Amino acid sequence: MTQRAPYLLIDAGNSRIKWALVQPDGTQLASGALAHDDVAGPGARSGLQAGWSDWPAPCGVWLSNVAGAEVATRIAALVDAHWPQLPLTTIRASAQQCGVTNCYTTPHALGSDRWAGMIGAHAAFPGEHLLLATFGTATTLEALRADGAFIGGLIAPGWTLMMRSLGEHTAQLPTLDATRARGLLDAADAADAARRGPFFATDTPHSLSAGCTLAQAGLIERMWRDLQDEWQVPVRLVVSGGAADEVASALKVQHTRHDSLVLSGLALIAAEESARA
Repeated sequence: MTQRAPYLLIDAGNSRIKWALVQPDGTQLASGALAHDDVAGPGARSGLQAGWSDWPAPCGVWLSNVAGAEVATRIAALVDAHWPQLPLTTIRASAQQCGVTNCYTTPHALGSDRWAGMIGAHAAFPGEHLLLATFGTATTLEALRADGAFIGGLIAPGWTLMMRSLGEHTAQLPTLDATRARGLLDAADAADAARRGPFFATDTPHSLSAGCTLAQAGLIERMWRDLQDEWQVPVRLVVSGGAADEVASALKVQHTRHDSLVLSGLALIAAEESARA
C-alpha cells in the first residue's frame, strides 16, 4: 500500500448500494451502483469485481449503511473476497466532524447517510445556508447553517412508499410503482402544458401519482420558506435521491440538484481519518 492509495466508499441505502473509488485528492477513479437483490444474488461478486478489477487496491473502505446488519455482512464479504483483510470502517454520526456540528439530542441516532450527506454539502457549497432534501425510500430534510451547524431536520414517507402505502391500505386504490407513476406524471405534464390552472386529475391513477408528488413538493416548499423567514437570509435548496426528478418537477422554488453528497461526504471523512491516523 502507498500513501496515495485510493479510498473505497460505499453508500448502502434502503433501495440501492452506490460505491466510488476516490483518490485522496478527490479525483474519482470509478463508481457504480447495485440493487440489493444483486448483492444477495450469485452474481454479486463478479458484478463488483468487474468494477474493481482494473483499479489499484484501496487503502481502506468507508461504509455508510442504513440498510441493516445483513446487508453490512454481505458487503464486507464481497470486499474481503476481492481485497482480503482490507480495513473497513462503518461510519456513524458524531457530535462534530469535517466542519459540521451535529445538534441532534443524541448525535449517534442520526442516520449515517444524512450525516455524510451534510458533510458533503457543507464542502460543496461553502459559506451558504442550506436546506437538503433527499428523496429516497424516506424523504428527509436537513437544515444546515453556513457555519456547519446542523440545526435539525424532518423525515417523511418517500414518494414511492407513499403511493405503495395508499394502495396497500385502501380497498379501492391501485398500488402504483415508480415506473407507472412516472409515466402518468409525464402524460400529465404534457396535458398541463396546454392549459392553465392547478392540476386536478380525472382518473384515480393520475390523482394518486399527482397527489403524492405534490405532497412531497409542498412539504419542501413550506420548510424552505419557513427556514428563510426564520433565518432572514437566502437558503439554497439542494435536492437529491432516486425520486428527485419527479418531485423537483413539481417544485415552484429554485433548487440545485446534487446526487453525490453521501459519497462526497464519505471521501472527506476518509481523508480526515487517514490524515489523523
